[in-house]
Amino acid sequence: MKRANCDGYTKVTFSFQADPGKKIFVAGTFNGWAPKQNRLKDHGAGAYSLALSLPVGRHEYKFVVDDGWCADPLNPETIPNDRGSSNSVIVVA
Repeated sequence: MKRANCDGYTKVTFSFQADPGKKIFVAGTFNGWAPKQNRLKDHGAGAYSLALSLPVGRHEYKFVVDDGWCADPLNPETIPNDRGSSNSVIVVA
């Protein structure tokens, strides 16, 4: 994830690798866990990304890949959730 300060928010780039043609979204505490609100752009060859401006603080998130939820495989920071799996965690400074 890349970060750059901008007007009290920090730009965070979420990246994901998957087969081409997938529908991939990111959902978390920053968007009320809305599973279809923030879609990653398909850059071809299985590379997907989306830049969001997030407020300072700790955010939990997951990727939604073709309607299935998964933690960020590139982020080792996780926390257990109340559904028996784990959420990825990012701290925005």
